[in-house]
Formats: sequence, structure tokens, C-alpha cells
Amino acid sequence: MAGRLPTGITVLDRRLGGGIPAGSLVLLSASPASQSELFLHELTAARGTLYLTTIRSAEAVQDAFDRSSARVGKPTIRDVGSDAPLDHANRLVGALPDDSNLIVDAVDVLEREEPARYRNFLNALQTHMVNTGGVAVLHALSGGAVPENRDVTAHVADVVFDLRTRVKGSEIENRLAVPKFRGGAALDETIKLTLAERVTIDTSRDIA
Repeated sequence: MAGRLPTGITVLDRRLGGGIPAGSLVLLSASPASQSELFLHELTAARGTLYLTTIRSAEAVQDAFDRSSARVGKPTIRDVGSDAPLDHANRLVGALPDDSNLIVDAVDVLEREEPARYRNFLNALQTHMVNTGGVAVLHALSGGAVPENRDVTAHVADVVFDLRTRVKGSEIENRLAVPKFRGGAALDETIKLTLAERVTIDTSRDIA
């Protein structure tokens, strides 16, 4: 489909009509104890990616890529989580080339900055992605200390992926909701996923 960029995750691209509209900001919300990192890894296989880490070191992220069994690319990894994270992120985003991915993992550190400055960052990021035809994925942790600016992130985001992980007896269940999708149709049901070595659809039947 014209104007869509594949995520590199086949199960998602089929459901989303070919991928995500070019120029989109995507919020991926997930528990910090989930396997959401698999999404980020597989996204890098689709096209050139700038990976901004705010919590783990660049070395730790690179080691995770080296050990990943998923289909991954070779992202440029930069640690922006120390002093002045918004300023550091702004400088790197401004140099992002056309048709590229940007991943921010995790966006929580940026969300804890002063609200007006964070809002300006999001608006500048959205403008840059539209102008360059890329996709930005903001990985947000839905744990017990959600930043106050999370609602701002969700409002500005063009697409929202909400990954829910829960333990049911002896099984771990992962369901992905896409409640928001500017430029397309939001999904009217969740997708049951298996998050192991790859992101795949869980074809097992639900038992009440």
C-alpha cells in the first residue's frame, strides 16, 4: 500500500494494511517485565534505524542485539539518558536521514522533563518524521511509576500499540491492542501473540 512502511513484523503488517503510514509517531506501551524488546529488535530489520537508549547503556543494548534470535538490523545505538536527555535526543533526531526508523527506549526518561519542553520535543519530532517519511517508535513502560507526560505522548502519537502481558495459571498470555491509528483503521480486537524468539501470532484457542 502506497504511503505505508512495513514494520518488519509480518503479523502486524498484515493486520495494518501493509504497515504504518510514513511520518508516524508510534507509542508502544508495555510492562517493563514483558518481551516488548522483541518488537524493537524486529523493527530494525525493516530499514536503517537510530536507536536511542535512555536507561540501559549503549553497550548493553548492542549486546542484546548480538544475542537476539529475532531477525534484526544493524541500528546506530546512542545513549541519551545522562545529562540533558531532551537536548541530546533533539540533536540526534535532527540529523536523521529520510525513510529511517527512530526508536526511543524508553521514552519515560524524556517524559519526566518539564512539560512544555517535552511537548516541544514531540512536536518537533513529529514534524521531522513527516518531512523525512520515517517512523518513530516511543517505547513506554507501563509499570508502577508512569510519568505525568504519558497522556501527552499518547495524544500526540499517531499510532498506539498497547501490549498487555498476564499470567494465566501456568501460561503467559500476550495480547496486542491497537486502539489508535491515524491514517487507517484501528483494530477492533486484540491480537494474541507469542513472544519467544520471534513475534508471532498465538494460534492456540482460548479456553474459558
